[in-house]
Amino acid sequence: MILILAPNTQIQSTEYQSLMDHLAGLQGVQVRVHKEHGSEQTLTEIYLIGNTKTLEIEDVRDLPCVENVVRVSQDYRILGRHKDDSRSAHFNYKGVRFGQDTLNVFAGLCAVDNAAHVEIMLRALRDNGQVCTRMGAYKPRTSPYAFQGHGKNCLPFVFDLAGKYGIKVIAMEITHESHLNEIHEALQQAGNPTGVMLQIGTRNTQNFELLKIVGRQQEYPVLLKRGFGITLDESLNAAEYLASEGNRNVVFGLRGMKTNMGDPHRNMVDFAHVPVVKRLTRMPVCVDPSHSVGTRAASPDGILDVMHATAQGVLAGANMVLVDFHPEPPQALVDGPQALLLSELPHFLEDVQIAREAYLKRAQLVQKYQPK
Repeated sequence: MILILAPNTQIQSTEYQSLMDHLAGLQGVQVRVHKEHGSEQTLTEIYLIGNTKTLEIEDVRDLPCVENVVRVSQDYRILGRHKDDSRSAHFNYKGVRFGQDTLNVFAGLCAVDNAAHVEIMLRALRDNGQVCTRMGAYKPRTSPYAFQGHGKNCLPFVFDLAGKYGIKVIAMEITHESHLNEIHEALQQAGNPTGVMLQIGTRNTQNFELLKIVGRQQEYPVLLKRGFGITLDESLNAAEYLASEGNRNVVFGLRGMKTNMGDPHRNMVDFAHVPVVKRLTRMPVCVDPSHSVGTRAASPDGILDVMHATAQGVLAGANMVLVDFHPEPPQALVDGPQALLLSELPHFLEDVQIAREAYLKRAQLVQKYQPK
């Protein structure tokens, strides 16, 4: 059960203390408090975990400070979209809104190789009106002999250049709790010129201890990618691990399913699950066409498979696109064959906009034909 308190409820108030005293007396029920700090008001939600079936919604709603009550019926207790649940499905970070009603493109380097390429990439993004990017510093690889990323050594120049070119959010994968500390320290030393969205890659989707550690911090939002060869339900529960530890600013990423049924693409594109995730949860949904397709091949119409896959996700209502670009793909240290060229960036962004406009028109069409 979720108790949504009146906006700007003060924890020092007599009413709040009375509410908490009452909840503390409930048998078999744990109480967890979560706060959302907005620019104009603070919202407090209280999660009652345990035997709440005997609690009547009307009785709970009459408690001090309580504005609304949501009875949780699905497995995804915190991130789930429950019946009569009107809570917001968005969050703001570094001036960028992430929600089920927005679309942000994160184009950039799958793996940082050198400062020159980073600067060329970020300059191109700025010149095309973009404020988000992807930059891989830590790269888990199938082979122990493959390039693993420059790690903390590249963070200072990545963050400095991001600030120079007005990049507000960088999606950056981490594979160990030490990476979180390294990113935090590097950002502070650089003067916090940009923000980081921590990415949990497909190999770590069920690394539950890492999920708990990342979930306990609420400074950085998280992009959680769907896991290798596991069900959608298992991956959504991984996101719930993050939220259950306190961090609800989670974006769910679809990056294709690992199976040779998707050949000749790298993975089976699973972007039909975009509306499913949005229906089951309140998380924004990201699509990663680069790792789904894994090639620069084009269809007879001249459109790259990566662009076709991107359009499929955006047409289905995706809220974020994570895509590989590189100034010189043959020189890329990771996934060069699937990286798009910087000369293709304007084309890609315009193609995304066409798909987004088509999605919005489709959503409007529902209203037109809905029974009165």
